[in-house]
Amino acid sequence: MLLPYLDIFCKVYELQSFSKAAASLYLTQPTVSTHIKALEEELSIKLFDRLARQVTPTKAGELLYGYARNIENLKKEAKEAMESFSGKLRGSLHIGGSTIPGEYLLPEIMSNFKKKCPQVMTILQIADTGRIADRVLEGEVEVGLVGAKGDDKRLESRRFIDDELIFVAHRSYPHESLSIDKLGTVPVIARERGSGSWASVEKALAAFGVNPENLNIVAEMGSTEALKRGIKSGMGLSVLSTIAVKDDLCSGSLKALKVEGFPLKRSLYVITHKKRAKSPICKAFLDFLSLDA
Repeated sequence: MLLPYLDIFCKVYELQSFSKAAASLYLTQPTVSTHIKALEEELSIKLFDRLARQVTPTKAGELLYGYARNIENLKKEAKEAMESFSGKLRGSLHIGGSTIPGEYLLPEIMSNFKKKCPQVMTILQIADTGRIADRVLEGEVEVGLVGAKGDDKRLESRRFIDDELIFVAHRSYPHESLSIDKLGTVPVIARERGSGSWASVEKALAAFGVNPENLNIVAEMGSTEALKRGIKSGMGLSVLSTIAVKDDLCSGSLKALKVEGFPLKRSLYVITHKKRAKSPICKAFLDFLSLDA
């Protein structure tokens, strides 16, 4: 089975079009069709159903795609390994970050890693902790930095740094503290479901006998910056990472409130797939983070 045939097969599978695959690979459409036909003849099985302008993979095609992607990843790893051996590490690394590490830690980490490995391109995806964990499991990103330890046994979670979560209010909020039993009476802005930060908050409140469902939640927001803007507009209070609000607290635009049980200490974790082989670039990145690859 010729490897170039698999490259073309993967592109047709992903784009579901012979013409789009040809354009992407800088080949003619007849060339792409010929190679797919040759692959089907070699395997003695049909890989795609051609329905008018639509190309749909058969069950056999879906099965082959999984193996073809693994072969592609092995080719990439082999190339990176040879370049690493020769002292010229180059290529790309897809990194996932939940909101806090993704917005406030990883940009600087990536910049410093670039200085050490100038031929490496790092590509950052930001989503909530649950989605980053899913993307690590699916192989979409090779390493993730998230706000909660993964529950899936296929994930390897290693503590990176510690963080603190605090209640934050508008600078004009008239009190310096808030009683835990009064939390249900004040407007609260929550993070969206799947947020590692908010999961930690709900767990901490439950430990003090506060049902998170009894909070007066006036809005849910999908990012820390949106939460901060909501607080500054007077919409309500929220719980935020000290990493994210350090500058706001120093400037006086936000106020930290004393609440029983807070600051809430938590850890940020680096997650990888236990069984998937790590690329040389990933190993170099983990080493840069002072984590054993």
